Amino acid sequence: MRGGRWPLLHASLPAVGDDAFPVCGVGLLCQRLLPPPSPARQSSAIHGPFPHPHPPTFPAPVYCFQLSRVTAKRPCSLAAYRGDLWPAAFPAAFWGYLRNQHCVRFPGFFSSGRTLYPPPFIPALPGVFRAMASGGGRYRLSCSLLGHELDVRGVVAGLYPPGAFVSVSRDRTTRLWAPNSSNRGFTEMHCMSGHSNFVSCVCIIPSSDIYPRGLIATGGNDHNICIFTLDSSTPLYILKGHKNTVCSLSSGKFGTLLSGSWDTTAKVWLNDKCMMTLQGHTAAVWAVKILPEQGLMLTGSADKTIKLWKAGRCERTFSGHEDCVRGLAILNEMEFLSCANDASIRRWQITGECLEVFYGHTNYIYSISVFPNCKDFVTTAEDRSLRIWKQGECAQTIRLPAQSIWCCCVLENGDIVVGASDGIIRVFTESIERTANPEELQAFENELSQATIDSKTGDLGDIDANQLPGREHLNEPGTREGQTRLIKDGEKVEAYQWSVSDGRWLKIGDVVGSSGANQQTSGRVLYEGKEFDYVFTIDVNESGPSYKLPYNTSDDPWLTAYNFLQKNDLNPMFLDQVAKFIIDNTKGQTLGHVNTDFSDPFTGGGRYVPGSSSGSDMLAAADPFTGSGRYLPGSTSNTGVSSTGVDRFIVFAVLPYAHLHVGVTSYQGSGVFQSAPFKTLNIYFPKKEAVTFDQANLTQILGKLKELNGTAPEEQKLTEDDLILLEKILSLTCNSSAEGPTTHQLQTLWKAVNWPEDIVFPALDILRLSIRHPTVNENFCNEKEGAQFSSHLLKLLNPKGKPANQLLTLRTLCNCFIGQAGQRLMMSQRESLLSQAIELKSGSNKNIHIALATLTLNYSVCLHKNHNIEGKAQCLSVISTVLEVVQDLEATFRLLVALGTLISDDSNAVQLAKSLGVDSQIKKYGSVSEPAKVSECCRFVLNLL
Repeated sequence: MRGGRWPLLHASLPAVGDDAFPVCGVGLLCQRLLPPPSPARQSSAIHGPFPHPHPPTFPAPVYCFQLSRVTAKRPCSLAAYRGDLWPAAFPAAFWGYLRNQHCVRFPGFFSSGRTLYPPPFIPALPGVFRAMASGGGRYRLSCSLLGHELDVRGVVAGLYPPGAFVSVSRDRTTRLWAPNSSNRGFTEMHCMSGHSNFVSCVCIIPSSDIYPRGLIATGGNDHNICIFTLDSSTPLYILKGHKNTVCSLSSGKFGTLLSGSWDTTAKVWLNDKCMMTLQGHTAAVWAVKILPEQGLMLTGSADKTIKLWKAGRCERTFSGHEDCVRGLAILNEMEFLSCANDASIRRWQITGECLEVFYGHTNYIYSISVFPNCKDFVTTAEDRSLRIWKQGECAQTIRLPAQSIWCCCVLENGDIVVGASDGIIRVFTESIERTANPEELQAFENELSQATIDSKTGDLGDIDANQLPGREHLNEPGTREGQTRLIKDGEKVEAYQWSVSDGRWLKIGDVVGSSGANQQTSGRVLYEGKEFDYVFTIDVNESGPSYKLPYNTSDDPWLTAYNFLQKNDLNPMFLDQVAKFIIDNTKGQTLGHVNTDFSDPFTGGGRYVPGSSSGSDMLAAADPFTGSGRYLPGSTSNTGVSSTGVDRFIVFAVLPYAHLHVGVTSYQGSGVFQSAPFKTLNIYFPKKEAVTFDQANLTQILGKLKELNGTAPEEQKLTEDDLILLEKILSLTCNSSAEGPTTHQLQTLWKAVNWPEDIVFPALDILRLSIRHPTVNENFCNEKEGAQFSSHLLKLLNPKGKPANQLLTLRTLCNCFIGQAGQRLMMSQRESLLSQAIELKSGSNKNIHIALATLTLNYSVCLHKNHNIEGKAQCLSVISTVLEVVQDLEATFRLLVALGTLISDDSNAVQLAKSLGVDSQIKKYGSVSEPAKVSECCRFVLNLL
């Protein structure tokens, strides 16, 4: 023995007589019948199970075991000697002792260290010998590495030191892990930082004369690619050029680097220069690979296609995946693999033929990596699993205690490195020497068993808890690796997975969201193992199939309708019709309060309604200087829409099972609801005009300006005449006077705007109001003066600056869009302005968030007119990023309107938004009750997506 552990043992049992061990038709590797050894021989024949001089006493005669050590060239054996007793008759102490001493292991079944189990395990032993006869090692945990604080999004095998790998994370760091000298485990050797946002991907640039240890390239959500040496924590240089997140990297010969980005392009880099841009995809480029043949490159995209490029030109497009392509892996010069959100893996020839499709995962597949020198590969996915594929079949499934298994790579020794959403890196091995010790294995198994699995993910199929068997079902062995079995243990539903390597069912978590009640006991309808208040039948057309639509009164009818159409791949044009049917057929439940008044979606004020005496009322203005409230934006810039309707419905129903027919034409069948036109008017987008910040208390602004003028530097102080000029500008611009400000007045305003940052904010507020006037807009935003004007405002957007300056600068930028000159300036400076403005998202000032959302909305209005896809990509990225942090519902609403405006009448923008996952981000807003405009606008956006 070494370190208290026994090496891999080979096992065989005799097949003699009626009571021979059943091997289910599998040939034994070795069959021999030998007499029990003499007591004199026993101590040398049995290595370790029984410490001398007091071995356990067993009934005689019994099976005896000869154990021998494994050597590199010779397998060892566990030979069984037949007596008159069945193996199950061995005392529990015998089996327990072997288990506790960790001394018996079998190839295949026990190859990674699992010990023999006591008598309750005996019925499953035939599985041991089936696995043993089939041969082949099984992967088990080698080590778990802690260090990253957030999701690990990328891993790659390193060049130096040998056996090392590199990981990147949402915590903005890159880490180099080196193997320990004991050949078990890894140590963090180096931590690198350089990105200002999440790090999304990593690759190794091969060694060169200048950098013999190679370089590390990382891509991030800050749109940059950082290049690191192995001995520095800061970047050697940074590659800039992408306009959105860099999500994939691949290196080739001669230092070539290929990058893929959410901006729908791939770029080819050589050293620190961009050599070419590959354009052709219509959505985010999630995966890139450089083929061994020089000049050939592959890109996989959210537009569901893969493209082959040569010398910057698209040579071929591969179609077949039904959803976003997430990963690529090269098999050889002629073949490659791809994985996608459609839960499939495809093997392709570069000539365009799809050779094979592999299925096994039940959710998005994020990553794929190939074993060295063969066609076997591994994949990771959103279904909490790592899957190992050999000879075209899923040979092993390893569940992890994290939902999203983002990335994987295969090391030269065949070990597999996996990064997941829990921030932990796990290494799996089929080597006994590198397998974790029993305590670590048990800790991993315990962590896995304590995980919860949401039944709504669909990873375990439809669950009817009433029909599930009890714990006795686990006595039956599984039939294949990774087979899943659900049992009911009291009130709980538990999920187990069959492990061929362990020959037993491993608990992989408790299933949450499953129900054991029935309609009789709960008063509700049971559908697919879950309780609902109603289950409707939906007919799509006269000859087509019917669909079931489950619904609870606590659900949002619009979101339920949207999810139903998505699940069944039905036309989103039916959204209003299905939602209206749900509303009309539920039991008098009041979903929110009834409000028959219209309100302006931006100000909350009433909209114009035909026959009414007035339009929207102005809400009382609040002064930003006194702290008594905030400015109420845009109350006069939004015109009403003539319509009738209510914010919320009182709904009534007749039966828990109702029936609806939807279709392009009405179906006249008896007993079936006949669809009638029902159109809800979308008053929110596409937005046609810019939203401005108009409200102000002029007296207090001027009072604050005069007060701070006394603290201004002598050379910047305003004279009494200057103050009168500024008061005149405010009067002209706020009262819509036909008279324009004079040149002298504009020069005085510019002088005030250049005050020190500590006191400039009242001058900025005057600028914010004045820039709406055509004369002022043209003067500050024309081609001659615009660059200086925008440059000054960019300085005031400094994230480390004063919040009052940041807020008023954002509002000034929003108001610039009201004039043609301002629009041209804002569009010409879009990249720099939005890039700087988005840095303000991390603060907690909700007014800044509202102003940032409004700026994005105004850019969306302009981009809707000219269909600039690059500009839309940047705005969509801003929307997606800000939605992650914003809490204020007014800011959320404006972002939703911006999103709807961007994607309206533009299929490419729709695909781009979906590829960024914006649809999943905004679904939660569909159930917001107040203000109603948030959920209503969200539904319209989801309808487009």
